[in-house]
Amino acid sequence: MRGNALPMRLIMKKYLLVAGFAAISCVAQAAQDPEAVFNKACAACHNGALPMAPKKGDKAAWEPRLAKGMDTLVQSVTNGLNAMPPKGMCMDCSAEDYKAVIEWMSQ
Repeated sequence: MRGNALPMRLIMKKYLLVAGFAAISCVAQAAQDPEAVFNKACAACHNGALPMAPKKGDKAAWEPRLAKGMDTLVQSVTNGLNAMPPKGMCMDCSAEDYKAVIEWMSQ
C-alpha cells in the first residue's frame, strides 16, 4: 500500500495544477464588448420601447440611477427590476459585463 502513495500524490498534484490553471483562465476572460451586449440584450427596451427604461445616452435619466452606486445597479440587473427580467436578457454576462454596459449606456 505504501508503494502506491507516491504515484497517487503525483497524480493529485498534477490534477490540482491543471484545475488551478483552468480556474485562472476562466477568471482572466476579457469582458464582453459593451456595445455588442447592448445590441443583443438591452437595446429592445433601452432604445425607447419601454418608457421607464433609461435610454442610452440620456444623462438626465441615468443620473439618479448612477447616484445609487454601481453595485446597486448591477444588483438590479442581476435580480431584475420592474419590467426588466433577471440578468437583463444577457444570460452569459458577468458582473463586470453589466458594469461596462451600464457605463457605456449612461454616457
